[in-house]
Amino acid sequence: MNRWSRYALIGLGAGLVARRLALTPQVRFARMSGTTIAAPSSVGWVTDFLNAAYYRRPRHRRHVDDLRLAFEILTTSWHQHGRRLTARDVLAFHRAFGPARLTTGEDGRRGTLDRAQLLAGAATLLGDWFPAQREDPSTHGWGIVFPSAQAKQAYLPERRLGDAQLGAITPPSEPGPHQSWRTYPAVPAGDPTAALGALAAPERWPSYGSELGRFTPLRSGGLANQTFEIEVLGEPLGPVPLLLRGYVTVTRLLTDADPEPLRDYVESLVEPLARYGHEQDPPLPPGATPLAAIELTTHEGHFLGDARNRLLLYEAEGTGWLRVVGTWDPLDWQRELLYQRVGHHSQHAFWGMGEPEESMLHQIAEAAGRDAATQEGGA
Repeated sequence: MNRWSRYALIGLGAGLVARRLALTPQVRFARMSGTTIAAPSSVGWVTDFLNAAYYRRPRHRRHVDDLRLAFEILTTSWHQHGRRLTARDVLAFHRAFGPARLTTGEDGRRGTLDRAQLLAGAATLLGDWFPAQREDPSTHGWGIVFPSAQAKQAYLPERRLGDAQLGAITPPSEPGPHQSWRTYPAVPAGDPTAALGALAAPERWPSYGSELGRFTPLRSGGLANQTFEIEVLGEPLGPVPLLLRGYVTVTRLLTDADPEPLRDYVESLVEPLARYGHEQDPPLPPGATPLAAIELTTHEGHFLGDARNRLLLYEAEGTGWLRVVGTWDPLDWQRELLYQRVGHHSQHAFWGMGEPEESMLHQIAEAAGRDAATQEGGA
């Protein structure tokens, strides 16, 4: 029995166990493992594929866009099949990527997949059009590479809602002193207009994914009332990635097109941060001009419990900046254990405190920089 077959059997067993556990209230949180594009029976080979594309490679040979590419291959395959990936799909992936894993890649190791091997395998698995279309914005969105612009225009992101564990919305409800209040470090975003444009297109958000996670929109339309599935990645057990999901909805969207409500909203954060934040920074530095506020509120089952994050874009000294202000209720024992083991570092790094490849805010800033350079080149 080859490695891919063993992973298929392991994944099938994990799926049966997960189905049984889901019947007990004590482990509802465990139902949020995995992702809506992949059934529990595929957990073994899907994590192995992500491992080969990124986590098993030496850190100096890791490129976060290769991880995004691996996710796009999985998501595009899900889109083509019109169903969640299962244990049986491991065979097609083995035919497309298995031979390459038996050779030595650019990192000098076997068992991994470099960028060229990922693209070649994707062309075999999905179609010869994939490598070129992946670089075309008109055929790339929602973490999917489409064969044509028309196919992208016809896509309905609500397809993922059918397999989502989308419970009730759960804003923090405990009194202020019992909540955790955090202000994360601001990340320079360059041209503020380009940064706002990068944020305003939710179908692009999966392209800002970091090595710790990605946001995928589940509804048609723009940011207002948009719901995102968050696929969180971590390495709590050595090089094997842990994959969890959660859901958040944009419960408030304010921009400088209507500056007074935006200023009032940012000001409303100052006093509770000063009172309950335990020496946290204010939401904006003195003299800064707010440009946008995106309020993200959790749904039932989220790994951070009842929580709310506010993604702020502001301008200071002629430069755009991104910052997140977060609040959440006390965690139950399951989430507290996860938070202490991997969540604390991952949360801080994802919102800007770690390396650029860990942080979605850094990835948004890089995308905004590319957008600004493209616009200048076309002017």
